[in-house]
Amino acid sequence: MAVMKVIEVMASSNKSWEDATKNAISHASKSVKHIKSAFVQSQSVVVDGNEVSEFRVNVKITFEVK
Repeated sequence: MAVMKVIEVMASSNKSWEDATKNAISHASKSVKHIKSAFVQSQSVVVDGNEVSEFRVNVKITFEVK
């Protein structure tokens, strides 16, 4: 039986939600090992001058505790 833990990470990108999600995983993986999955809990954008300037995600990352 594996012991799993979930952390919540907020990340952003000026390209896309997918890129923001990759940024969240990349940043978390610097201090968390054995990441197994990620769940995008919410998405939002920043609008500047009627244009989307930033994509934001709130991601739940699941990893195995060894």
